[in-house]
Amino acid sequence: MTTDSDTPWLTDQEQRAWRIHLDVSRLLMHQLERDLQPFGLTNNDYEILVNLSEAEDHRLRMSDLAASTLQSKSRLSHQITRMENAGLVRRESCESDRRGLYAVLTEAGWETMRRVAPHHVASVRRHFIDLFAPESLGSLESSLAPVADHLRRHRGNP
Repeated sequence: MTTDSDTPWLTDQEQRAWRIHLDVSRLLMHQLERDLQPFGLTNNDYEILVNLSEAEDHRLRMSDLAASTLQSKSRLSHQITRMENAGLVRRESCESDRRGLYAVLTEAGWETMRRVAPHHVASVRRHFIDLFAPESLGSLESSLAPVADHLRRHRGNP
């Protein structure tokens, strides 16, 4: 590796913090995905169901859903097609904008959320929340919030 004297390389502690963050992120998402498999869902499916279940009238414009799930419109379209085939969502035309489409949670999608959510929350608790002392959760939140805020502001910007 060539070194550039102007590059602010990570210290040993910064490197360890960065790598543990990467490990936790990948391992946690892998485990949560495994815990959704018995229900025939992926993390992406579940995230879409959550977004729709929390939206007014259980519907969101496809463009808004793509933005909130950090998916391209094309990728989301394929995802929604799979979920439509499973009966979890449907697409509806937007009356005010003929080119716009809504993703709408179906009754089967709502029932799936009601059935799966308790298991998903238990998985999040078991593999993440319950591994922290209650007093450290506030520190974790306050430590990660500036990173999340920064990344939200820069989303889509190079």
